[in-house]
Amino acid sequence: MTVDHRTHLVLENYIGGKFVPVSRHIDSYDPSTGEVYCKVPDSGTDEVEAAVQAAKEAFPDWSARSPAERGQVMNKLADLMEAHLEEFAQAESRDQGKTVVFARTVDVPRAVYNFRFFASSVLHHTTDCSTMDHLGCINYTVRSPVGVAGLISPWNLPLYLLTWKIAPAVATGNTVVAKPSEMTSVTAWMMCKLLEEAGFPPGVVNMVFGTGPRAGDALVGHPDVPLVSFTGSTATAQRITERSAPFCKKLSLELGGKNPAIIFSDADLDQAVTTTVRSSFSNQGEICLCTSRIYVERSIYPEFLKRFVAATREWKTGSPSDPDNDNGALVSREHLEKVRSFVTLARSEGATVLCGEGKDPLVLPERNANGYFLRPTVITGVAESSRVMQDEIFGPVVCVNPFDGEDEAVDKGNGVRYGLAATVWTRDVGRVHRVARRLEAGLVWTNCWLVRDLNLPFGGVKSSGVGREGGRDSYHFFTEVKTITVKH
Repeated sequence: MTVDHRTHLVLENYIGGKFVPVSRHIDSYDPSTGEVYCKVPDSGTDEVEAAVQAAKEAFPDWSARSPAERGQVMNKLADLMEAHLEEFAQAESRDQGKTVVFARTVDVPRAVYNFRFFASSVLHHTTDCSTMDHLGCINYTVRSPVGVAGLISPWNLPLYLLTWKIAPAVATGNTVVAKPSEMTSVTAWMMCKLLEEAGFPPGVVNMVFGTGPRAGDALVGHPDVPLVSFTGSTATAQRITERSAPFCKKLSLELGGKNPAIIFSDADLDQAVTTTVRSSFSNQGEICLCTSRIYVERSIYPEFLKRFVAATREWKTGSPSDPDNDNGALVSREHLEKVRSFVTLARSEGATVLCGEGKDPLVLPERNANGYFLRPTVITGVAESSRVMQDEIFGPVVCVNPFDGEDEAVDKGNGVRYGLAATVWTRDVGRVHRVARRLEAGLVWTNCWLVRDLNLPFGGVKSSGVGREGGRDSYHFFTEVKTITVKH
């Protein structure tokens, strides 16, 4: 599977097992150079309608197959993707701006594993049964696929999060119309090239490329799409909820985060510094689970800050193809300007930028001079009420403030409208459990970050989302339960 990067790629939708050209396109940029390199379909109502019809036609046969039969096809796709891992990694890096190393070691292996995990996981669920002997009745439950699943995935981990939705949807017998982000559509298109060889019947997986306002809106508002899974911004999720309400659709919404790291004075400081640099700046800070606010107990605040800034300055930013670099480019010029605007706002409010944007020079190769790069940035003295502390920045910018005592740490940690994830650093086992229970977050890591068992629930509280994803939770979301009572 070769992808020629010397000329503009022109993507096509994948509907009913065939690639379908369109008349309208959107420019997609290489974030590391700022140049257009790809034309993405600007799909609308007609393309979505065709994809939904193809998915509806494929549903009876696909849903009638056993989970083991569907799993065989999914495992074959995983094998094919793994065989082309390097091509996927190179394409993901060029399309999104992340380093090739990150795509090669995180994004693509996890996308492959998503199919293998759900192909296996779906075989091991059990249903409920109860007896009512005094009435001569037995009750049991069955689970059935919902129908056509509408899946909308974001630009930060394109293939990783797209497959996190497709895999459980098809494993449970649904058919799919997926819409990746228009900014990062290439690896989804590449995956479609492998579907037929893997054994997916036409119409089981359909890919419609385009923007949220056109393609996304048509998908979530379609009366024959009873279920929508979305990962992205809280503002877009509000629109999806409004469009879905008249149809009473099932919704899974994985949204933004403003995740705190709380570092107590008894923490292993070496480990806390090393891991918090990684949790703050991995993938250019463009992960919903990245640390955005760091609260450090006052007695170790100066020492932590000194070590953290020094370690941050060692985090290298530059050409995504250079294996020595930790970060590549941000996804778009607009996003770069948004992230920069938060640093400018912090300065205007009297905060101190200790390293990064506007403080340390960024030397880039000539071909990357117009790319969307920003050095990891550490800010102190930001008021808790500031937009810099309250809004999701989604870039390599982190704020550090001191705290006094456990109660204040929890209050500050909970002091935003988001509640996706948190990290806690302490050697005190009792405190680990107390603080984890009190933090308003869907995930709490203690003395680690981004350790994930896919069996367990993933998702946030407050403005960070609705619903959960994971082994059992995805199984429940992508199926409908029915209770059957038999009198004997």
